[in-house]
Amino acid sequence: MKNIARNTLVALAAVLALSGAQAQVKERTLKFAFQNQTGHPQAQGAQKFADLVAQKSGNKITVKLFAGGALGGDLQTVSALQGGTVEVTVLNAGILGAQVKEFAVYDFPFLFNNAKEADAVTDGAFGKGLMAKLDDKGLHGLGYWDLGFRNLTNSKRPIAKADDIAGLKIRVIQSPIYIDLFNTLGANATPLPFPELYSALDQKAVDGQENPNTVILSSKFAEVQKYLTQTRHIYNPQALIISKKTWDGMSADEKKIISDAAAEATTFQREVSRGAADSALESLKKAGMTVTELPPAEIAKLREKVKPVIDKHTAAVGDATVKELMAEIAKARK
Repeated sequence: MKNIARNTLVALAAVLALSGAQAQVKERTLKFAFQNQTGHPQAQGAQKFADLVAQKSGNKITVKLFAGGALGGDLQTVSALQGGTVEVTVLNAGILGAQVKEFAVYDFPFLFNNAKEADAVTDGAFGKGLMAKLDDKGLHGLGYWDLGFRNLTNSKRPIAKADDIAGLKIRVIQSPIYIDLFNTLGANATPLPFPELYSALDQKAVDGQENPNTVILSSKFAEVQKYLTQTRHIYNPQALIISKKTWDGMSADEKKIISDAAAEATTFQREVSRGAADSALESLKKAGMTVTELPPAEIAKLREKVKPVIDKHTAAVGDATVKELMAEIAKARK
């Protein structure tokens, strides 16, 4: 009898332990909002993240995707994360400068020479340190994705030299550095939320815009823009973030599921994004865009013209932060 009682207690304990473990992962749905269209590498990364979360949670956690700015522009989405009405987003890391001023350093022009340098910085102590600062702002960082180098399009004329940018009305993201950058180059910088951009280009409210080739392709800007110039003026690390309110309400098991899925999705998304960059350029040429490569001498002129912008925003971001970043980039280049 004693053995039967003991075995019964052991079995009961096992059932309770199993029930307790299962209870650590609750059924829930996470809304994941982002700006690019379905099919873009950003969207592919989001789908991979959703698939991984479902797999790792035994289908208890569902990630529902909202592509193409369906829930609003980036600033609106960040506010929704802070309020807990949207749970996850991925966006240009520099936009988070409105929350943590140091993030604006990612929008400095001509900062990185290639994606490998960017990965070394964002995956290292510098990138992790900035992400940690988001927790006090109602946000929690999960990693950095790739959007690629930004290039300039317009409907007016080919841009073959630095001075050709002057006089164009260019849509920019809602970031002070972008506004100062294009105003300094002689353009009329016009900040607009991304969901409004295609319509603004179509109606000639703005002459042009700047985005990576993959975004230009997936957003069908070739339908409303004739000229594409490979300026590669800014590289965009993308910040993958979750609502701190949501994060704090998760168990340790749930946090591990989200963190592990984010890490795996990051590796996948970067590979997809970088593989798509060259093919996107060829597709844009086939779509009828006139593509111009700026000569090195003209790129050098652009770099010289934008130095006052870097100086101004170094003061705003903090000299120590900029020095730390530059030291990390120098280390990556070795």
